[in-house]
Amino acid sequence: MRILAISGSLRRDSHNTALLRAAANLLPSGVELAIHDGLRDIPPFDEDALGEIPAAVQRLRDEISAADGVLVSTPEYNSSIPGQLKNALDWLSRPLVTSPLRKKPTAVIGASTGMFGAVWAQAEARKVLSAIGASVLDRELPVPNVDEQFHPDGTLNDEDVEAALVEVIEALVGAIGEKTASIAA
Repeated sequence: MRILAISGSLRRDSHNTALLRAAANLLPSGVELAIHDGLRDIPPFDEDALGEIPAAVQRLRDEISAADGVLVSTPEYNSSIPGQLKNALDWLSRPLVTSPLRKKPTAVIGASTGMFGAVWAQAEARKVLSAIGASVLDRELPVPNVDEQFHPDGTLNDEDVEAALVEVIEALVGAIGEKTASIAA
């Protein structure tokens, strides 16, 4: 089973990317998590360019198509999701009927240096992903004060946050299993 992880942050030392790396270390046996590293390369969405999809967009489409599920970790910018993440999702939504996100089990988590842990950004990301047709889990994992959440080795130092992250991963793996079983039936 393969999960594609997408961080909504472009920052080199992104806390949301660190949260995805922590998730990768908590996976059950037989599950692989790969972090997409090309969000920065995706050009601004341009409907006139849909006939000739940019290479960075096609790469993301292919990675999502090859994955069994998607895990998005987003910071909160101005009470919403970062522009580059929204831009990528806009590209992925066209054409809607062939979006690689359609019916793809997807979970959204988020972290911020503030007190609320990107709760609004997670809600916005779930809304956009649902509009695209992803099978979005109705869960959230707000990680507040994220600059205090990691040990120097990258592991989480809060057992409650780690346990909640494991629950999200298990729910995503379960949703992937249910989808696989329904296709096989």
